[in-house]
Amino acid sequence: VAFVVCRSLEGLKTFSSLEELILDNNLLGNDLLLPRLPHLHTLTLNKNQISFQRNTCKILLDHLAEVVPSLRYLSLLGNVACPNELVSKDKDEDDYQRYRYFVVHKLRNLKFLDTRKVTKSEREEALVRGAFMKVVKPK
Repeated sequence: VAFVVCRSLEGLKTFSSLEELILDNNLLGNDLLLPRLPHLHTLTLNKNQISFQRNTCKILLDHLAEVVPSLRYLSLLGNVACPNELVSKDKDEDDYQRYRYFVVHKLRNLKFLDTRKVTKSEREEALVRGAFMKVVKPK
């Protein structure tokens, strides 16, 4: 196992059987493009630069739904997109829950998001209202 800071993810396309990918602390943003990795079930993108600016996070989540269809575990902790009252004083548990609904709505096969299991009730709420749950507050 090697740990390196990524500047390009181009070489990943040669690892089509990859099942787990840890890309923490790599300054990756919403423009992240992964090759098709049909067997990838675990992806961690903690402490990068992923945010909910405009529609870019929706585009990223749509991209992940397309290229990693087996994704079951995703972690986005430490990104602006993942509102957390421990990291930002202006975020609360309601912000985090709306974020979870939105992500689960986009990535319907997830079993775990960040450190928590996706519950049946969360999945049901995400199906009904998840598309409208982007965490946006007026300034």
